[in-house]
Amino acid sequence: MSVYQHSFSLRTSGKGTHEITREVAQVVSDSGIQNGTVTVFCRHTSSSLVLMENADPTARTDLHRFMEDLVPEDYPHFEHTYEGADDMPSHIRMVLTRSAEVIPFSNGRLLLGTWQGIFHFEHRSHPHTRSIHVTVMGD
Repeated sequence: MSVYQHSFSLRTSGKGTHEITREVAQVVSDSGIQNGTVTVFCRHTSSSLVLMENADPTARTDLHRFMEDLVPEDYPHFEHTYEGADDMPSHIRMVLTRSAEVIPFSNGRLLLGTWQGIFHFEHRSHPHTRSIHVTVMGD
């Protein structure tokens, strides 16, 4: 079994999702490994990763709105507010989603469903530079 690791940075423009499927597929290709799994890990507590529909952007718009309703910034019982009103909600949104995704691949190609994409989900209002770590394992 072989292991290949690579990290890349992603600059966000604030809240929302940004597809990183191509970047992950490129890391798998660069690894030279043909069959196995790829683990994508987001190294932050206020952003996350999701597998989401990538064909119709309104699916992601609905996700964004739902998260805003589910974890509002004006929730009166938050104590952790030192970094702003969006800080604690961003941590909760990260916990409700995922910080890592594992995707199988075969013949060097990700085995995602027809409409699946890998997305970084920024939960903070302001732009941030995020670090994504990718580990490819297989043969």
